[in-house]
Amino acid sequence: MPASDMFHSDAPPSDVQPASSTSHLENTEAARSHALVELLTCLRSQRYRHIAVTPLTHARIYKRDPQAWAQYARDIFGWGRPFHADVAGEHVFSLMQAADMVDPMEMGWRSKLRVASLNEMLFLHSAYPTLEASSVFFGPDTYRFARAVQHHVETQRPMVRRAVDIGTGSGVGAILLADLFPEAEVFGVDINPDALALARINALANACPQVHMQQSDLLQGVTGEFDLIIANPPYLVDAAQRSYRHGGGALGAELSLRMVDAAMERLAPGGALLLYTGVAMVQGEDPFLADVMDRLRERPGFSWHYAEIDPDIFGEELEHAPYDIADRVAAVQLTLTREA
Repeated sequence: MPASDMFHSDAPPSDVQPASSTSHLENTEAARSHALVELLTCLRSQRYRHIAVTPLTHARIYKRDPQAWAQYARDIFGWGRPFHADVAGEHVFSLMQAADMVDPMEMGWRSKLRVASLNEMLFLHSAYPTLEASSVFFGPDTYRFARAVQHHVETQRPMVRRAVDIGTGSGVGAILLADLFPEAEVFGVDINPDALALARINALANACPQVHMQQSDLLQGVTGEFDLIIANPPYLVDAAQRSYRHGGGALGAELSLRMVDAAMERLAPGGALLLYTGVAMVQGEDPFLADVMDRLRERPGFSWHYAEIDPDIFGEELEHAPYDIADRVAAVQLTLTREA
């Protein structure tokens, strides 16, 4: 079930709702959010850990025993196995019920959300399989992106007063920035309201309540310049156009390029963009890098660094169009710095 089913009511369509109805909805959402924050706190106290994997790996794990029921917390919240209430434990199960986080099954339950671990932090994200257009995804790219952000901060030691994570998803990038720069003004922006709902809860649960989670297409509606802009955009061509996966354009790079354009307009002097994305390499050439170079020639005043983090990801995409013309899909990192 998509995250939206947890955070939006079935109120009758109307431009204006009675004040009592609005107040009831706000109270309901606040209660659900509180229960989810407490759930993550409880799981952390139990030393819960689970590394989120690719959908293909998840499917292969399921195939080992497709009828298996959960025996541990990781089975419930990591692998999304059906479970009996006693396996979750009385307190955890009561929190799941308070958050409207459980779907009933014959003789048991299934969680509507998953929980992934990163360092000492826990993050809510969408249940497997992530088929809905508004699904909130957490996986290997999230870990690569987080490592790239941490490495940039450790090696460059930037002075950051204002920072933003574009396309924040589950909030990982913005929450990392808030943790690394506790005195900075940090924004997490996303076009997907379901992602922002989970991102706000993840920020509270990971002791980063100061993050401003805001709905925005790129940086529209967010004013001012930034010392650090980070982004991990979707970069594939997805037939279902799921927001976490579909990058647009011929080979999925359109949104990544739009983020480069937005950052070049909004970086403060000395500020940097750190963009982690995927690129379809065609006949030994990198079309994304070529497009970035065109932008840099048209607009001087930026230095840049570019590196392949992983030369071969999502190899299954090469079996069908539009990637049947590509040699491979690579994970890359672009660092773009505006001259001071």
